[in-house]
Amino acid sequence: MDPLQMAHSGPRKKRPRQMGAPMVSPPHNIKFQDLVLYILEKKMGTTRRAFLMELARRKGFRVDNELSDSITHIVAENNSGSDVLEWLQVQNIKASSQLELLDISWLIESMGAGKPVEMTGKHQLVSMRRDYTASPNPELQKTLPVAVKKISQYACQRRTTLNNYNNVFTDAFEVLAENYEFRENEVFSLTFMRAASVLKSLPFTIISMKDTEGIPCLGDQVKCIIEEIIEDGESSEVKAVLNDERYQSFKLFTSVFGVGLKTSEKWFRMGFRTLSKIKSDKSLKFTPMQKAGFLYYEDLVSCVTRAEAEAVGVLVKEAVRAFLPDAFVTMTGGFRRGKKIGHDVDFLITSPGSTDEDEEQLLPKVINLWERKGLLLYCDLVESTFEKLKLPSRKVDALDHFQKCFLILKLHHQRVDGGKCSQQEGKTWKAIRVDLVMCPYERRAFALLGWTGSRFERDLRRYASHERKMILDNHALYDKTKKIFLKAESEEEIFAHLGLDYIEPWERNA
Repeated sequence: MDPLQMAHSGPRKKRPRQMGAPMVSPPHNIKFQDLVLYILEKKMGTTRRAFLMELARRKGFRVDNELSDSITHIVAENNSGSDVLEWLQVQNIKASSQLELLDISWLIESMGAGKPVEMTGKHQLVSMRRDYTASPNPELQKTLPVAVKKISQYACQRRTTLNNYNNVFTDAFEVLAENYEFRENEVFSLTFMRAASVLKSLPFTIISMKDTEGIPCLGDQVKCIIEEIIEDGESSEVKAVLNDERYQSFKLFTSVFGVGLKTSEKWFRMGFRTLSKIKSDKSLKFTPMQKAGFLYYEDLVSCVTRAEAEAVGVLVKEAVRAFLPDAFVTMTGGFRRGKKIGHDVDFLITSPGSTDEDEEQLLPKVINLWERKGLLLYCDLVESTFEKLKLPSRKVDALDHFQKCFLILKLHHQRVDGGKCSQQEGKTWKAIRVDLVMCPYERRAFALLGWTGSRFERDLRRYASHERKMILDNHALYDKTKKIFLKAESEEEIFAHLGLDYIEPWERNA
């Protein structure tokens, strides 16, 4: 058994009391002298707390009414580890390795067994770690608390910034996930995507297999990759994938705008391995999207910088507000999550004073304006199929039904801050991929949450379905138990409906 687990599974020595600390002398016989419990009233209520305190005392547990330095175990219900840690900070009490923060399930199981049961990961709201010095970031070492909150299997319950301390593992997982996606093996692709997602949220670097204990989404296949990288510095499986002709070909083919897995499979089976051979083959027929993808390939395959994204944002706002002056235009996607570069730029458009007709005509008017100005290089307009009374989609990855258009715009260098685009000399413009979504004003919170994106939002839908018996999509939140739609005017309200702590966009990089 791990030494840390051994330390937690046995009885504890009673901690010294401060003079004057409150003391309870219950009439019940105390069987377990080394445990002093405190039941947190927050999110539980006075009546239930009083009932549980009395029941625990009858079972031989010592339960104090007041919080003091003698407490060894704090028991909470419907609180996350971060909730309890924040509450302790307000009480001016520091969490230490001597204080257990536990879910109510531990106390209920203990009372059922007639003695304290072993504390496992499912009971602990926080897990104690000794290896913060492993972090490559000295500043992080200073700020990390002794206790780290329990890691959720859901990305929507983890705060994931762009500070990834486990790139060596997550980069490997993303290669494997992509390879399985190319082979249409959804199960294994999802396995490695979830593993990468959870490791990105960790505030420390994994340096030994012991560090993976208690971390969800790390099955045997994933742990074998981690162990090999720790021991050898690389994964033989990842190395084989990177050298695999099929993987290299699919990676190349799907880098073309408009080319998916089916087309890549067809080209690979036909013997193609380079884009030049594909473009020169007269027997192949390309869709309008693929033609644009080849025509502007060098521009589209290069990264869009934040300066370029913001310049496109100005273009979009100018065009939209020429027809709807009160419209809100919000940059979504990776740039809203704080990324410095991306492959396209997404914008959500909504207007509080618009009619259905205004919304229906806006994007065609904007497209027409850019066409007249010579800025439109490609356009695919998808008309709205949104029905206000329709239930949210039951498919987690379902696209929304709002009107949208997928564009390639010409961005002149002079419009970018500093006057330069990230493109070769001698060219005065760059082709940029842009997506515009027009949504009804009352649906803006759901659309914004969905289009901000990443695996975080997909897991939010999974959490809503599996844990809350609700259906969430880009249009609405539906409570299947109450059989009602839940209204929300902001992302914060959606999180509140789901019983989740609000997580900022820059913390959703799962």
